[in-house]
Amino acid sequence: MSTLTIQNFELSRAFFLNHLEAMNAELADVQPVGFNNNIRWHAGHVLTTAEYFMFDFPKKSSNLPKHYIELFNRGTSPADWKGEVPTLKELQQQLSDQLVRIKEIPEERLQEKLEKEIFNFKTFGELVNFTVFHETYHLGQMHAIKRVIENQSVKQV
Repeated sequence: MSTLTIQNFELSRAFFLNHLEAMNAELADVQPVGFNNNIRWHAGHVLTTAEYFMFDFPKKSSNLPKHYIELFNRGTSPADWKGEVPTLKELQQQLSDQLVRIKEIPEERLQEKLEKEIFNFKTFGELVNFTVFHETYHLGQMHAIKRVIENQSVKQV
């Protein structure tokens, strides 16, 4: 593991943020038939999951509100949202802020053994690599949702 791991994270996050920047906030809340969530949920899920893996949220990190777990954890859905839900712009800012904190992680930390294995990953660097994969997977889901929404809009005209 090397700084390349963090550079990969930075690259995937830049693509993720660019996708969100180009997104219409109203479209981000559309959940097309066949999809379990909407784009805003994916943005919050990526943010919350990265915070969990990189900073042991919510135990050791107070950078995000704790209720994000109920909003964006695996198995949650926008249909179940109650209370205060962050806007797409707020999520974008939090994703940007999180990237700054991730880039400050010392390179030697990548070699650290995890206290307990997560998905058979033994080192923090392996977990960072998985987080990059996870983020790009959800970017693909968001891209697919956006394309479906845009195609439905065209067909309805």
